[in-house]
Amino acid sequence: MKTFVKNRSSFSIALCFVCVATFAAAPEFFAQRRTNAGGRVLRAAENISGDRFEYQAVTPRGARILSVSRPHAETLRAIDEGLTQLFAVARKNNYRSRTNHSDYTIFIARPDRTQNRQGGYSPDIAVGAAQYAGGRYDQGGYVYAAGMVVALETCAFMIAEHNQNWSRVSDAVRFEGEHLVLYHNDPARFQATRDHSRGGGHPIMK
Repeated sequence: MKTFVKNRSSFSIALCFVCVATFAAAPEFFAQRRTNAGGRVLRAAENISGDRFEYQAVTPRGARILSVSRPHAETLRAIDEGLTQLFAVARKNNYRSRTNHSDYTIFIARPDRTQNRQGGYSPDIAVGAAQYAGGRYDQGGYVYAAGMVVALETCAFMIAEHNQNWSRVSDAVRFEGEHLVLYHNDPARFQATRDHSRGGGHPIMK
């Protein structure tokens, strides 16, 4: 477990349920923390995960990547695919703002676990339970997240590092990105779906 979990109370977390065919239902989070571009976003990501993001890359379609190790080519393609799926469904909903790959920064953090309770491959990040304390995902003051939004204004989010199951990366990217697309296009819908602790999940946009 990363040492940042000891300081988990400094973040207000919104829980979502990622339900897709390729992996068991898993929680993903969104840290309700607005930061400015550049160094502040990087510091926020490091504070959340406890990692140092020393590698930088750009996906073939232009998304910016900051990671704890050199990202796999498959990871970069999977990130592009997840964003492409996100933008396609966003345009079906008549959302146009922040629907370019170059609008997004993705942090790739070290996972705190690589298997879920059922033994399935599930690289996830541990974050504080916050309002989910005592619920089904509470692991003793923290929960496991497939990913979380780091900065709303600058469209930055974090996912766990994967070494296989690239479709899971695409799904995590699409679902994290839903919050950001809604934030920039439909504030009312964003507010209604930002906190899934009382139910609901992804995909939000269909």
